[in-house]
Amino acid sequence: MSPFPFDPTPQPLSRVDWTGTRAAGLGRLEAFLPAAGTAYARARNSDLGPDDRSNVSALSPWLARRLITEEEVVSRVMACHGHVKAEKFIQEVYWRSYWKGWLEMRPQVLTRFNQDRLALNQVVSENHELAQRLTRAKRGETGIACFDTWVRELTTLGWLHNHARMWFASIWIFTLELPWQLGADFFFKHLLDADVASNTLSWRWVAGLHTKGKHYVARASNIETHTSARFNPVGQLAENALPIGEPFLETGPGTLPNGEILFEERVGLLLHGDDLHPESLPLAAKVMGAGLLQVPEIGPADGAKNKFLRRAEQDACIRLEHAFNVDARQMTSLDEALNWAQGLGVREIATPYAPVGPIAWHLADLKRALAEHGIRLVRLRRPWDSRTWPLATRGFFKLKEKLPNLVRDLGHL
Repeated sequence: MSPFPFDPTPQPLSRVDWTGTRAAGLGRLEAFLPAAGTAYARARNSDLGPDDRSNVSALSPWLARRLITEEEVVSRVMACHGHVKAEKFIQEVYWRSYWKGWLEMRPQVLTRFNQDRLALNQVVSENHELAQRLTRAKRGETGIACFDTWVRELTTLGWLHNHARMWFASIWIFTLELPWQLGADFFFKHLLDADVASNTLSWRWVAGLHTKGKHYVARASNIETHTSARFNPVGQLAENALPIGEPFLETGPGTLPNGEILFEERVGLLLHGDDLHPESLPLAAKVMGAGLLQVPEIGPADGAKNKFLRRAEQDACIRLEHAFNVDARQMTSLDEALNWAQGLGVREIATPYAPVGPIAWHLADLKRALAEHGIRLVRLRRPWDSRTWPLATRGFFKLKEKLPNLVRDLGHL
């Protein structure tokens, strides 16, 4: 099946159509392709503002939900530019896979984060001064113009330039002296593209926890340079801050969970919000019925993130029905999913592999419930993940040095 089954309508590269459909993601990819080579490497670090995204791909929301896949994005860019000219952009695509693999082998880091986050919410409820500072930050009322602008951009559009995210997190942690866990939680509630691994681990990196002793400090001169002088918070930032003083969590990699395989010739297919491209799943069995398990998102119910996700789920179900000639049922509870699976009369339910996080935890509960009824839930891991995740044992460099081999495996070198 062609990954581009439509005639993309040309879009101005400066503007982004933030619609949660595969067609919108492919349209953005096609618009960005000419700029994905040396132009991207040269200009990608500048935040030109929400009205001009011509220097970055802005593909992350569609990649995070796998409305479009990493493999097809890299393949298209390679076909246009080759590995050498597109190396910087290709690295950025692989960063998301690196974060996922790193956390998949260290799930205790996410457990610790969630424990800290819940404990801090209790602290905030009891500490009036901290609660006020947190509220001012979330409302964009700190008096730091760039930060306050990014808050409004985040909470209305659901997206920030990557450099702005780094500055934002640094100001949150080192200038405003707010807990990084609550900043990561704030991002996760609003960002269209916030998957658990990339969001949590990026905040840890800025704070100085991911790589011991190495942190990211926002500097006024850097912000002025890379925002085309729209902002210059000179004298407002803690530019000599040290890494935060939390105990360093030793996180040697554990064993990467194995991918699973189907044994039955007739199966059910269950989608979820971590992977919404059923057409490209490694699935040879006949699909007797299909469904999608909606896992409630945190954050404003009518916010940009939830609107994008609900539209993406709807779009995936339409494509699912077309690809497998079955009805696709949307379900909001584990009981509903269990009843659906039992009604299919199959012994296996296939589902895309969900990385560690809320969706994976819901699927684990469903797996146990299905097993009690003699039905096996089989998590299908994509070859892309199976190739990249084992390389996330340490820093990104180990994966980076393997990129020529990884892209060669895609058949383009």
